[in-house]
Amino acid sequence: MHRISKSSLIAVTRALPTSPRWRYRWVLAGLNLLIASGGAAQAADSPRTVAQLSADQEPITPIPYPPAADPQKLALGERLFGDRRLSRDDARACSSCHDTRTNGADGNRRDLALDGSELPFNTNTIFNAALSFRFSWEGSFRTLEAQAEAAIENPRIMGTKIDDVLRRLSADPEMAHRFDEAYGRGPDRASLLDAIATYEQSLLTPGSRFDRWLGGDAAALSAEEQDGYRLFKTLGCVSCHQGVNVGGNLFERHGIFHPLASPSPEILRVPSLRNVAATPPYFHDGDASTLEEAVRRMSKTQLNQTLSDEQTEAIVAFLKTLTGAYRGHPVTGRSP
Repeated sequence: MHRISKSSLIAVTRALPTSPRWRYRWVLAGLNLLIASGGAAQAADSPRTVAQLSADQEPITPIPYPPAADPQKLALGERLFGDRRLSRDDARACSSCHDTRTNGADGNRRDLALDGSELPFNTNTIFNAALSFRFSWEGSFRTLEAQAEAAIENPRIMGTKIDDVLRRLSADPEMAHRFDEAYGRGPDRASLLDAIATYEQSLLTPGSRFDRWLGGDAAALSAEEQDGYRLFKTLGCVSCHQGVNVGGNLFERHGIFHPLASPSPEILRVPSLRNVAATPPYFHDGDASTLEEAVRRMSKTQLNQTLSDEQTEAIVAFLKTLTGAYRGHPVTGRSP
């Protein structure tokens, strides 16, 4: 049987009608085709339980555990992620804005540039970023390495040059030794960016209650949370927020029916909703301070639906079940 690729499905969704209900129907149909294309092979390999078959029909799939990685490259990448020498004048590290001890981002509406001015976008969480098909709000980067390089050399973010970073690291005997152990050579552009990307690929947060429910644990979600998930699907939210990252796999125009937030840029990469309860404020400009506000505004502007209090509470209850764990600890919010 012919197998339909995920990239083909994503391309089709971009050309779908703007009506959220029709988008949802087409996306769900495409997902079912993807399932069907591999179903025969799976059935031949092992029997499927009713719970597993039901989970396979859902438009959201569980977060996997982090991929296997060379422990020396992983440890080096984590060290670099917190190293201020990657910025001009040791001003900041990647972890300054992406705090992996809490929510993988911070609690700021928008972070500040090196000159003290406000950056144009709210900081995305680094947790599960590796599962997205593009990186940054505008989807400007196709690889984690490209995104890391751009951040280091962006004059407003890290404000330095890769060559300057490499000179600093090479002058440090300990870091030079770490690179040699991990890559068989001293620091260079490829090994620097690969180490950072290797670490970022490990920043997955499996084990959410919703994922346990997908895995067959019927008691993992309350009745209200299950109602919220049903609303999330029937209203059309899932037309953009689906897949393993509950988003992060297509571009969409915001403000379809009514203005949402800052009008520019009009087209954005759909953000992931994983750990969304722990990552306020919301939207590309950080304009929504609470999850309840974000849900109401998204429903009105993207779906042309005015939610009741009960519907809002149910959807928010569902979204709170998407909080996973990093290194055995639940992802938590962070105050600005």
